[in-house]
Amino acid sequence: MITNKVERWGTELMESESLSNSVQSIMDVIGHNHDVVLREIILGSTGRKAAIIYVTTIGSSEVINKSVLQPLMQMVAASDDSLSDQFKKRVLGTTIVLSELIETDSVAACIRNILSGNTVLIIDQISSYIILSTAHQEGRSIQEPKSESVVRGSREGFVENVSTNISLIRQRIKDPSFTMLQYHVGKRTERELIIAFIKDIANNQMVEEVCRRIETIDIDDAAESGFIEQFIEDNTFSPFPQIMNTERPDRVVAALMDGKVAILLDGTPFVLIVPVTLPMMLYSPEDSNERWIYSSIIRIMRYILVVVSLYLPSLYIAFISFHQGLIPTKLAISITSSREGVPFPTYVEAMMMEITIEILREAAIRLPKPIGQAIGMVGGLVIGQSAVQAGIVSPIMVIVVAVTAIASYTIPIYSAGIAMRLLRFFMMLAAALLGLYGIIMVTLLLLSHMMKLKSFGTNYAGVYVHYHPSDWKDSIIKYPLKWIKERPKLLDPKDKKRAK
Repeated sequence: MITNKVERWGTELMESESLSNSVQSIMDVIGHNHDVVLREIILGSTGRKAAIIYVTTIGSSEVINKSVLQPLMQMVAASDDSLSDQFKKRVLGTTIVLSELIETDSVAACIRNILSGNTVLIIDQISSYIILSTAHQEGRSIQEPKSESVVRGSREGFVENVSTNISLIRQRIKDPSFTMLQYHVGKRTERELIIAFIKDIANNQMVEEVCRRIETIDIDDAAESGFIEQFIEDNTFSPFPQIMNTERPDRVVAALMDGKVAILLDGTPFVLIVPVTLPMMLYSPEDSNERWIYSSIIRIMRYILVVVSLYLPSLYIAFISFHQGLIPTKLAISITSSREGVPFPTYVEAMMMEITIEILREAAIRLPKPIGQAIGMVGGLVIGQSAVQAGIVSPIMVIVVAVTAIASYTIPIYSAGIAMRLLRFFMMLAAALLGLYGIIMVTLLLLSHMMKLKSFGTNYAGVYVHYHPSDWKDSIIKYPLKWIKERPKLLDPKDKKRAK
């Protein structure tokens, strides 16, 4: 994609400059690079001089040779060649065999496009630069997303090329109101960023707010969409992720159909979706592909497991340390006998096991995949069994931590899972200090924070704050698809009807 938006090196004009001066104004900036090629040519029998500048490592030499150099060098002289405007029209209209080209007077635009893989054509006595689309970038092929696996659903995932990612969305949305706004972020890298939304659905104020926040980003290099997320989120100090990132085109399309906005950045397979709510973090694309009965059961189970992953260790600590009278007698005797000989308090025992699990989880991610799987499985078994035999932890603590770890893996969005793991440690600390009272206090603080938290003007608690009966049809229990006829009122979309 070629563009003439740039201001970094100024907007120098070349109306009175000769060919050599025009070439020199570009080469002075980027000519020190070994892969920058300057090729001076004669335009066939016209006798007019010209030059092309491109970068060999990211430009397509085959396209340049066949569609630019060959036709230009085979030009035949015409009677009106002395007229610069007529000659330029002939070059652009009948000579160059490319679908995309633009004219510009800006040296800055030329430099950016050359560094993006395009080619700049400079013709003697022509008072503008011609930018030709010849970019060619190597990248991996489309594969199944590794961070968001589903049993039933699309197997396509985003890649690092933003043009490919846009094509994956366009293949699924053939609506003329699908709109994309182009920006460039990073003062030195100037990565392409796309804001995508459906004009007839998305709320105008929300789109304007997204654009405003993007325009305020001032950084040398936005290397990944995580940089963008940290610059535009509402509350930097909140433990909850306020922007969703995904590798799945079907999830992005579903969000756009609801009236949300997607942010695509060149160089990363992770696309951002705004605004989001906490319930949305617990939904999987597979929920829409299965029948409503199955999806509802799985969602209810997912909510229960989120509660288990957040509260189970802290409740165990609270009951063992403060509220033994609430435990059934037989169970209390069994727990007491299993903890006989353990030298550490329950809180220390739980913290040691939780930290060990986190270490194993991190090691499994960083190591090569075959080794990582072995480390995760064998390491957990060996360390747990060895700790029990050594009398450092009790068997029931191993069970509690294992169930908690497995429950935390059921959260579909990785960033939401990290938030729950972080909050679990705060719950454990509160339980160790005040028992159930501490757990209740932390829970109230979290609920209060969640009720106040917003994501681009939308309440983070979602349907649990705003009572819209139609929105509850796709919350914890998913209604049959033919009953869900309206888009989420929480987003205030323009077109409120999903189905008639």
